[in-house]
Amino acid sequence: MAYQSKIKSENTDALFDAILSLKNKEECYRFFEDICTVKELQSIAQRLEVVKLLVSKKTYHDIEEETGASTATISRINRALNYGADGYKLVLERLDYIK
Repeated sequence: MAYQSKIKSENTDALFDAILSLKNKEECYRFFEDICTVKELQSIAQRLEVVKLLVSKKTYHDIEEETGASTATISRINRALNYGADGYKLVLERLDYIK
């Protein structure tokens, strides 16, 4: 059975098409600086760092100290990692953080 996204819409499809059209990090920086606030982008980057630390078996306390993320954020990310759409796992495998 194919995955059914909870966020699928024409607008979301258009956003993902735009992201997939980017060819390198410089283009990503340019696009994301325009579409996101600095805080939004920092929050997304922080979430990726938190999930990397979670799969490295770091404690919530260690993750909180290292990233500045709240325990509520860490818990939300952990829940998505374990019970979500497997998007984190997909990316982490492709980046060789998990096998």
